[in-house]
Amino acid sequence: MTARLECSGPCVAGRSMRLCVLILCLLPHFGWTVSYKPGDPVILYVNKVGPYHNPQETYHYYTLPVCRPKEVRHKALSLGEVLDGDRMAESLYNIRFKENTERQTLCKLTLSEKEVAMRILFTNVWDLIFLASFAIFIQQVGLWTHLDLNIEYNGDSVIFANVSVKDVKPEPLEEGGGGAGHGVGSGGLTVTHTYSVRWFESTLPHSRRAERLRDYSFFPKTLEIHWLSIINSLVLVVLLLGFVIIILMRVLKNDFARYNVEEDGSCDDLDQGDNGWKIIHTDVFRFPPYKSLLCAVLGVGAQFLTLATGIIVMALLGMFNVHRHGAINSAAIVLYALTSCVSGYCSCSFYTQIQGQRWVWNIILTSALFSAPLFFTWSVVNSVHWWSGSTQALPATTVLLLLGAWVLVGFPLTVIGGIVGKNRAGNFQAPCRTRNIPRQIPQQPWYKHTAVHMAIGGFLPFSAISVELYYIFATAWGREHYTLYGILLCVFAILLSVVACTSIALTYFLLSGEDYRWWWRSVLSTGSTGIFIFVYSLFYYHNRSNMSGLVQSVEFCGYSLLTAFGFSLMLGTVSFWAYLAFIRYIYRSLKMD
Repeated sequence: MTARLECSGPCVAGRSMRLCVLILCLLPHFGWTVSYKPGDPVILYVNKVGPYHNPQETYHYYTLPVCRPKEVRHKALSLGEVLDGDRMAESLYNIRFKENTERQTLCKLTLSEKEVAMRILFTNVWDLIFLASFAIFIQQVGLWTHLDLNIEYNGDSVIFANVSVKDVKPEPLEEGGGGAGHGVGSGGLTVTHTYSVRWFESTLPHSRRAERLRDYSFFPKTLEIHWLSIINSLVLVVLLLGFVIIILMRVLKNDFARYNVEEDGSCDDLDQGDNGWKIIHTDVFRFPPYKSLLCAVLGVGAQFLTLATGIIVMALLGMFNVHRHGAINSAAIVLYALTSCVSGYCSCSFYTQIQGQRWVWNIILTSALFSAPLFFTWSVVNSVHWWSGSTQALPATTVLLLLGAWVLVGFPLTVIGGIVGKNRAGNFQAPCRTRNIPRQIPQQPWYKHTAVHMAIGGFLPFSAISVELYYIFATAWGREHYTLYGILLCVFAILLSVVACTSIALTYFLLSGEDYRWWWRSVLSTGSTGIFIFVYSLFYYHNRSNMSGLVQSVEFCGYSLLTAFGFSLMLGTVSFWAYLAFIRYIYRSLKMD
């Protein structure tokens, strides 16, 4: 049997690289336990390099002047690994199971004057090493010509591995400097790279090897912060629920008692001297403008709600093990394609209920509402990566695969869902009839304007997730592995609860001012949370990270904006249905003869 070990050897920085990232992973075949006998080869794969503080700016390892085989052979990768910029290739390291090796020569490397000058310029190098999916950080000041590979095993499987340089010193990079292992001639600098392999027996079973991450990840160490954040968010939910209960139990009770005095009047003959939300009962269910766009927003929002729930549930079931590189990327793409039927069904069903006629256009708009911005953003980001030579630029075969997934799966399922939704749609359930002539809306005070509602409706949900958002950003734009999916589920539930409670409170304030334009207001009020998320992402970029450069900046801003848009669609949809349920409840409770 052959186990696969991804490794990067001594690094020589190039171009605008101040920091070098070496990615090493000990990967089992397709994620299950690999069993092998003593003496079996353990193939070491090199992956990618790049600036340490720019995780998404990565380049093929062999683009640097390093030890390399005569013929570079690449490993077949999964879709998620390709999307993550992985480009694994075999290395020259000769590792055999349970066989220790001391001071084995890897290669002799001669650096040109240009490469030596480049190496002198970039002397402070950090290595981020993933060995068996565990992160190891090595500070390189100079050139490391020897690496110690320490690998732990249990029975016939590998448990843990790391790389150490604590017992060796780096070679100085000053031109003309002497030292063991290298010399300077007219042709440049010659170095000899060596390595040692040591095997250690472990009692930890293979099924629990991810527990070793606890010693390296900052998530368990900050577990108390997570729970304090959840408690803070729960307090916010309790306060909002209390506020909503006061509205429903006291204010509305008084309104019902006052409005139902006229038992002989009908819904169309109520006292015109009344004011408040009752007086607009003949207009509150008047259908909004831009019906197709509104329904498309609701459809795609429902799709993202289903997608987010599915991803979290799959994570809780252990399907995104840290040893399965790119698994979450692959799952997100598959779920996005399969949940397209949800967007088509929800959009076309509600579009038919509110008497929309152009259902074909509605399906097309629903399908393109998020996929078009996604394609445009990806095109810009991928072009920048292609221009810079980064491995994040997707190969043509992967692009065709993703395009085929949308054309052959995503779009057809949207159409099928739309047709089913159109045929199964009933009549719109409105407790009151709508008059032909709309009622004039009185001038509203400043605190009831759309911008104020968007500020309130966006800030409250954002405040409930702001702490956890930092750790999500540290995972997405850093080198940490997110493992606290149970806490993530709690935060997600709290977020939806805050959105619903905030929406109900804003609904009452809107209707009490005799303003019946709630359709789009409901989407914009808490959908503005996406704006707060994008602003926070810019704050994170400038104040919480050291990312820089055109490549990383374009990717960060592009995908952060796309993420904020997705949150706006999802939370706007939750807000809309909370608005609609509350409005139906209060008008159905009026006494109408």
